[in-house]
Amino acid sequence: MTISEERLQVLKMIEEGKISVEEGASLLNALEGKAARNTHLIRDRRQLRVQVDDTRSGHRKVNVTLPMALVNAGLKIADNYLDEQTSQHAAALYDAIRSGETGKIIDVHDIQDGEHVQIYLE
Repeated sequence: MTISEERLQVLKMIEEGKISVEEGASLLNALEGKAARNTHLIRDRRQLRVQVDDTRSGHRKVNVTLPMALVNAGLKIADNYLDEQTSQHAAALYDAIRSGETGKIIDVHDIQDGEHVQIYLE
């Protein structure tokens, strides 16, 4: 069901007396927020690029580029599984996405695992 159809359904419920005007207004405001979030995802043409290099061999282990719609969905799911240190990096990524930032967002050297992780918004 599209947002326009959902709005019409709310207005019909008000007209039929199934919900109050105040309840209808609250539902319409929630639908407006949903529309704004969906519009933001569509308009965000940036991509997230992740590079992971093996510092010992110098070889690139990962080089992947993802669309922002997929990144936003993944971050919402990942929130449930992050440890404290990773959560700090995720917070930096959230802030960069929300602010419209581009360029290198995260640059981490993991000495123990011999990896260099870089995340870019492009």
